[in-house]
Amino acid sequence: MCKRFRALDRSVRGEQTRSSRLLSGAALLLPVAGAVGSVGLMLWIGHRNDSRLLLALFAIWVLSPFVALVWADVVLKRRPVFIRATLYSVILVLTLGSLTIYGDVALGPPRAKTAFVFVVVPPASWLLIAIVVPIAALISGRASRQGANARDAKRQSLSRSR
Repeated sequence: MCKRFRALDRSVRGEQTRSSRLLSGAALLLPVAGAVGSVGLMLWIGHRNDSRLLLALFAIWVLSPFVALVWADVVLKRRPVFIRATLYSVILVLTLGSLTIYGDVALGPPRAKTAFVFVVVPPASWLLIAIVVPIAALISGRASRQGANARDAKRQSLSRSR
């Protein structure tokens, strides 16, 4: 039981535990795997297109949410656990969601307009990132301010009782 309290205390203070380092490593591998898989599926669909420039632009467009996720992971490395856990959840959802959607388009029954999915999924991913991560930061900031206020009130009551 004491080990759990120490691990919780370290995580609250922002120190990395063994499980958080493992989760952080997985958070870097997932977007890379999602990016490679998404671009591979995009090339599978577009391999008959003669325009290499168009394929390169599509590849950049499909890669952009994954690059943003890796960048956010680097920037938010020292943030509270709640923000990082939210980011890791977004990474998991976007990676699995993108691969599922792109895989259905690429490997499913033939469709007339397959490019539409590769145009729409990246901005939807950006929108999810832009909504969820700032909300987590806002919630975490409020919780830390409330915790600080509670600690200050406890210190004041302890100093008065002495």
